[in-house]
Amino acid sequence: MSLPNSLRHGVAIAALLVGAQPAAAQEERSMSPALPKIMTVRDQASLRDAWLERRFQTVLPQLMRENGIDMWVLIAREYLEDPVVSTMLNATNLRARRRTIIIFFDPGDGKPIERLVVSKHGMGTLYQPVWDMATQPDQFARVRELIAARNPKKIALNISSLTAFADGLTHSQYTDLTAALTPEMRARIVPGYPLAIGWLETRTPEEMKVYPDIVRIAHAIIGEGFSAAVVKPGVTTNEDLVWWYRQRVADLGLATWFHPSVEVTRRGVPGVLREQASVIEKGDMLRVDFGIQYLGFSTDTQHVAYVLRDGEKDAPAGMKAGLLDSNRVQDAVTSEFRVGATGNEVLNRARAKAIAAGLKPTIYSHPIGYNGHGAGSSIGLSEEQTFVPTGEYKLRPNIAWSIELMATRAVPEWGGQIVDFKSEEDAFFDGKSVRYIDGRQTKFHLIGAR
Repeated sequence: MSLPNSLRHGVAIAALLVGAQPAAAQEERSMSPALPKIMTVRDQASLRDAWLERRFQTVLPQLMRENGIDMWVLIAREYLEDPVVSTMLNATNLRARRRTIIIFFDPGDGKPIERLVVSKHGMGTLYQPVWDMATQPDQFARVRELIAARNPKKIALNISSLTAFADGLTHSQYTDLTAALTPEMRARIVPGYPLAIGWLETRTPEEMKVYPDIVRIAHAIIGEGFSAAVVKPGVTTNEDLVWWYRQRVADLGLATWFHPSVEVTRRGVPGVLREQASVIEKGDMLRVDFGIQYLGFSTDTQHVAYVLRDGEKDAPAGMKAGLLDSNRVQDAVTSEFRVGATGNEVLNRARAKAIAAGLKPTIYSHPIGYNGHGAGSSIGLSEEQTFVPTGEYKLRPNIAWSIELMATRAVPEWGGQIVDFKSEEDAFFDGKSVRYIDGRQTKFHLIGAR
């Protein structure tokens, strides 16, 4: 199909980005990397529409044919969008508009997937509008006509008790739809779970050319905050730093998908200081949990910083050893990624490997992409280190992950105090190996004169 001007513009932008090296390859990994240039809203929209068109041509047919489903019906209402529909709107349709019904149909024989929209307002050029209200005023009756004309073997609907990502069809829309269908059509309804999860979790080569810059932006902002320019020991509180991060993201025209947190670990104080504002002191370890949204994708990062005491040039050796422990747990996790393995299998193999190496791990990693806590398999939860229901889903290639975990270690310089060293870095599994999208933290951010 020929592309409209807006999509051709997006393809041109994408081609330029594909031809360039990602930021992570252009410079040595820094604790305070330069902030990549943020695209104009117009250019972002063009690029995202081009990505979506490409996904419809590649990801969608692969998923439908892999799962033997020839029709997928998605229904959303304005301000109550299905999580999948939210990712299928073009850049100028920010909402579903009244009721929007999207139908994907595979005619077989290798022919392109039909993309139909049953909506008063259409959906730009990404879908073929197929509803003339003057001819058929009943929207669901029109859906029945479209199904009858195509005679699909299976009709997938997004209904799932396991995960919200595949459960976007509300009860009223389900009952209204099924009431309009014939008994024969209702008998062909199947869960849309594998399509919904597969669509949301799969990253394309075009997207992964740009994801490093998205993660680099998050790393750059973290580095800005973990600096003497922002943190004044004895004055700045962890809550001040949290709101600095929020403001910085807003000033850049970006979004956060969760309120960041900054916790303080202090010698002689059990646990962490987090829930109430605490003044940051020299000798504290800080841990930030931070995520942004840009170009439709999320980041999720946890980094640690050390506030230098007078005369110090680095963090204590015991703390550096704790950070190294978290890197070793990361290695145990990423070394166990296998296509077809479940998240629970990865969890248990990684824990066994880490424990055999003398580490004290807690693993709670998850996919990332359109959503921060993304669709796909879970690899543990902080409170569950054996079995997670969503961890029974099998790993697939071309998925972005947040490798989130902690290693616990006694710090000799703090009188043997037990400290949790938490880390989280975004990574990509290509089906063979895992690579960090913009590197990983291997040394402390240092705050203060050196």
